[in-house]
Amino acid sequence: MLQDAGFASISEKEKWNLKPLGKYFYTRNQSTIVAFVVGGKFTPGNGINLIGAHTDSPHLTVKPNPELVKEGFVQLEIEPYGGGLWTTWFDRDLSLAGRVIVKNSAQNRFETKLVRIERPILRIPTLAIHLDRDSGNKLEFNKQSHLLPILCTAIKGVLEGENGSRIPVLPTILSKELNCSPNDICEMEIAIVDTQKSVIGGLFNEFIFSPRIDNLMMSFCSLTGLIESVKNIQQLENEKRVIGISLFDHEEVGSASTHGAASPMVMEFVKRLSITEEATLTALRKSYLISADMAHSVHPNYPEKHDPNHKPNMHKGVVIKENINQRYATNGPSGFLLKELAKRNNIPIQDFVVRNDSLCGSTIGPIISSNTGIRTVDIGTPQLSMHSIRETCAVSDVTHAVSLFKTFFLQFTELDEQFIVD
Repeated sequence: MLQDAGFASISEKEKWNLKPLGKYFYTRNQSTIVAFVVGGKFTPGNGINLIGAHTDSPHLTVKPNPELVKEGFVQLEIEPYGGGLWTTWFDRDLSLAGRVIVKNSAQNRFETKLVRIERPILRIPTLAIHLDRDSGNKLEFNKQSHLLPILCTAIKGVLEGENGSRIPVLPTILSKELNCSPNDICEMEIAIVDTQKSVIGGLFNEFIFSPRIDNLMMSFCSLTGLIESVKNIQQLENEKRVIGISLFDHEEVGSASTHGAASPMVMEFVKRLSITEEATLTALRKSYLISADMAHSVHPNYPEKHDPNHKPNMHKGVVIKENINQRYATNGPSGFLLKELAKRNNIPIQDFVVRNDSLCGSTIGPIISSNTGIRTVDIGTPQLSMHSIRETCAVSDVTHAVSLFKTFFLQFTELDEQFIVD
């Protein structure tokens, strides 16, 4: 999408030669991506208007030595990633996707390749109700013993090697997809994935039913908002800041990685743009971050789970999240600025505060704001079934989010200059 919109790929390993109105992007670890546009009137120290989101979702990851032959079946050992609703993974048509390191003997080098098997080859079956009468009302399971997917029956999975040893099935499957030899596969980072496609649903086609809405939806909306904004070249010619997005990995497990939001990526980005230490400090004080992570829609079967006056509804716009205990980074000034921007453009906005007797989730907002001092507002689009293998959100709220993000990129600097806090 970025390349089609004219964004140029740059590398963190090289010196940058940025130009006014230049459009750029770079990646780290193939799972975190930063894309930005240099304003026509940008000078070092002016700061950035940034939207941050995350690319990862709870899932099951295949362990390094995964194959387990038990009771006539070949199963894969897995490790849960993040806090998933693991009960929703049972009795689904599952497959494999991820990254493989392959040896390229012809060119004497090693390469990373992405792979996805489209057809269903895995399943985690539930136990028949006749063998556990209580399972009709509740599903209790052990993640080590009961969450292992079946790959095949052992008789089908036996591949004989030298001296009658069994050849692992998984490298053989992946090598066919990658058109290489199983012996060329040096390392695997493979996840279990659902094969059911995302669809538009509901009586009036008002819903999106999909895996990984949290948080690929906010990643998609922020990316689309940035691409849409670059079509307004006249406004960007007068833009004094850099506008951009940063889509991080590892939010679901705390963001503490080389390419997570707790890494120095944002600070390093600002330093590259600012050049000098003095300009970096000035830029940080002028910058503003929208931390975009999906929000909890009120559930019609469980309305008591929300505060009476803070129940986000689908179709009613982006949700601004607030938490006085700093689980969200929104404060009075940062929330006001986004609300004022939305008000000026007739974009609907909702407020969310968690019940006093309930805990709220975490986002990248407090992590980045506490590490950099950048003013931050936490927002999200309402959804149901968060962290399920299949989630739900509203079609109309995609339009609301994209409109807000595009407006943010085009109008925020001017609004910010009208607002005095310090």
